Amino acid sequence: MKAIVITNYGKSEQLKEQEVPLPTIKNNQVLVELHATAVNPIDWKLREGYLKEKFDFDFPIILGWDAAGIVKQVGEEVTQFQVGDRVFARPATTANGTYAEYTAVDEKRLAKLPSSITFDEAAGVPLAGLTAWQCLVDFAKIKQGDNVLIHAGSGGVGSFAIQIAKYFGAYVATTASEKNEALVKELGADHLINYQAENFEEILSDYDIVVDTMGGDIQLKSFQILKEGGKLVSIAEPPDEDIARENGIVAGFLWLEENGKQLAEIAELLEEGKIKPTIGHTFPLTEEGLQKAHQLSETHHAKGKIIIKIK
Repeated sequence: MKAIVITNYGKSEQLKEQEVPLPTIKNNQVLVELHATAVNPIDWKLREGYLKEKFDFDFPIILGWDAAGIVKQVGEEVTQFQVGDRVFARPATTANGTYAEYTAVDEKRLAKLPSSITFDEAAGVPLAGLTAWQCLVDFAKIKQGDNVLIHAGSGGVGSFAIQIAKYFGAYVATTASEKNEALVKELGADHLINYQAENFEEILSDYDIVVDTMGGDIQLKSFQILKEGGKLVSIAEPPDEDIARENGIVAGFLWLEENGKQLAEIAELLEEGKIKPTIGHTFPLTEEGLQKAHQLSETHHAKGKIIIKIK
């Protein structure tokens, strides 16, 4: 099958097309014929070698960990899915990712895809949608009436976090550029802080939850706007435990856990129109397409999700 692989760590030029064997599924897995996948920051961070201590893979490595497609084969122990099902997933982080025509996915990481959702739309959901869900629901225990700040609301995780927070009845502030004001307002944001002209820490106070997608100084300043007992959850870097303790704040770093049941809950919200993926850019499954997609993701200024169209 066709795949885009890396055979060494390095720049986006490492992404090369290669013929690789069709995945062999285990008893608890399904083989998915991929119609679309997506590019996420983990992809180029792993490509650069930043994550090699956490994921010590042998080359060649197929990057990509968003899957949307059709079940082509099921393992002997699989009970919830059958050949022909439309599905999507955040597969396990292995060296056999989704920049390919087929991928193997554990049943527990898979969810059925509503017929009203396209494969391109679905590919933009699993990694970013599950990350936002786990930040707000699992870590922060979001509830109606909470005041929530979401950094980078026009990005992949941020765009889902805004919608999920509004679904739970929260008041949502978000940081974004002025050019993305219409987008974040459409997603449901109540208050836009134009980070190019305003300092959020001078405007907001007594917030219940901060979703930090940036780290660094932005994370440090985020402590200032939280009330005592507030929660700061970061997907960028572990927060300073001493600062959290001094301010009476619950703070932590979240690394996504693949979860088919949660993805099925998100699928229901997609079908009901309560949340929707924001597709900002689409590229083909080619060397040039993936290289351009990675270069765009590395700017940190991609609008919504970067989709890779396979079929």
